[in-house]
This record gives sequence, C-alpha cells and structure tokens, in this order.
Amino acid sequence: MLTEFGKVLIFIILAIVFVIITLFINKLIRPNRPTFEKQKVYECGENPEGSPWVRFNIRFYVVALIFLIFDVEVVLLFPWALTYKDFGVYGFLVGLIFLLVLGLGMAYEWRKGDLEWARPTPKPPKLDELLKKNSEV
Repeated sequence: MLTEFGKVLIFIILAIVFVIITLFINKLIRPNRPTFEKQKVYECGENPEGSPWVRFNIRFYVVALIFLIFDVEVVLLFPWALTYKDFGVYGFLVGLIFLLVLGLGMAYEWRKGDLEWARPTPKPPKLDELLKKNSEV
C-alpha cells in the first residue's frame, strides 16, 4: 500500500529520471560543431565590446526592484477588479485607497529621483573659485 507521500516521491523521482534521460539523449543526437561565432557572448544582436565582467550601475538594480514592487501590487488589482462589486461601496473604496497609496508611493519614488537612469552629478567647488569668492567679500 502506497501512501500519498510515497506517490509524490515516485513522481519526483520519475521527473528527475525523465530530465536526465532527455538531456542524455539530446547530448547523443545533437550536432556538436562549435565555432568562434557560436562561442561569443550574445547581446541582442550587437557585437560585444570590452569585457563581459563589467560592474553595473546600482541604479539598474534599484529601478528593477521598484518595478517588481509596483508590478506585484498591480497584479493584486486583478482580484479586486473582479470582485469589488460583491462588496459594494466598501470594496470600491478599499480599492481606491489601495490605488491612492500606490500612486503616492510612485510619486515619492519619482520625486526622489529613483526612477531616473542618470542623476545629475554634483559639481564640487574648486579651490581657486572659493579663494576668489572669499577675497571679493
């Protein structure tokens, strides 16, 4: 007699065996003709320039995180849009408050400048300019 956990274990083992067998058969029957072009790094059809080990600007990750946060919150609007009529005015107002908070969060991030790819770099004062200003005063 097989329990439910036993059935799940057999299913997982069969899935792993299926993947291993499929990869092995693929390795046997596929053509293996590597060329210089096939070994190059692919970047949307553009020829790569420089080393692939480049540090990305932290702005990329910040924008990606902000996108994920707002994307997940927008996905939460679908169940609300399908069922807000069942809850009447209360359900509609809860959805509007959610949208208001979402909009305020987006406005805050926009105002803070986190959605811009490149912030203006501050221009540090030079010593000769400071001396000139101090001598005029």
